Amino acid sequence: MTITVRAAAKFNLHLGVGPLREDGFHPLATVYHAIGLYDDVTVSEADRWQVTLSAEDHIALGEVPTGDDNIVVRAGRALAAHHGIDRAATIEIHKGIPVAGGLAGGSADAAATLVALDRLWSLETSDDDLLAIAGQLGSDVPFALVGATAIGGGRGEIVEPVADNGAWWWVAVGSEQGLSTPAVYRAFDELVGAGVVEPAEPQVPERLLMALEKGDTELLAEALANDLQAPALALRPDLAQTFTDGEEAGALAVQLSGSGPTVLMLCRDAAHAREVAGAMQAKAYDRIWAAPGPVAGAHVVTY
Repeated sequence: MTITVRAAAKFNLHLGVGPLREDGFHPLATVYHAIGLYDDVTVSEADRWQVTLSAEDHIALGEVPTGDDNIVVRAGRALAAHHGIDRAATIEIHKGIPVAGGLAGGSADAAATLVALDRLWSLETSDDDLLAIAGQLGSDVPFALVGATAIGGGRGEIVEPVADNGAWWWVAVGSEQGLSTPAVYRAFDELVGAGVVEPAEPQVPERLLMALEKGDTELLAEALANDLQAPALALRPDLAQTFTDGEEAGALAVQLSGSGPTVLMLCRDAAHAREVAGAMQAKAYDRIWAAPGPVAGAHVVTY
């Protein structure tokens, strides 16, 4: 028996970052948004944990681990431990989410694994318990379970769905070179230490929530924000050209996805997204995806 679960990429419509706390984490206020780029995770019973990888065209697998250090194995073991059982599985990951792109593909895989193994093993884990396990695995994993659009609190692991009446379209432009999330946070702290950035207790702006509730594309374009964008561009100044090219291509707004390096471009509708994607392709970009949002969280697609 095999079960396949699909999970979506994540984009931060807003990412507010507070000053470094004593526990080593930054408080976050973020609005998560699931977009239509997907990884599929297929699980089957096995005597030991195994991970296999495949990918869509233009998705480089890079250094995605296939051993016990892959987050999907940690997810499976955490679920088994929660129920006090000793079981293992083969986990096949087919990636349609760019790797190391700031789109939380690993978190999507972990969420998909939790849902898939819960069904495979007939565990009937409660939603609250699944979210709790997800939160132990990483800050973005709970949202990957929930999907759609939601506010993230704490380190991002506390999710609260918000009203989103938009039918948004995005163009995602990837990069051959990844960008380390810890390195971007260190660069953020350095900017704070140098007085270039003055972080405050992060809050989600009301105008962003209003734009989502109204489904107003122009208002959303004005409300997007990412506190990690400046430190990421300090590490990767070449990405500034992608911003310029996106604006010239006609995007309504251009923003780095999380800690990068993927750049997201807001479009008016599907036709406009195709136009922007075509213009970026004409500028010699070859890692381009058009995607709608919001979309569902981790869900079963085949038994």
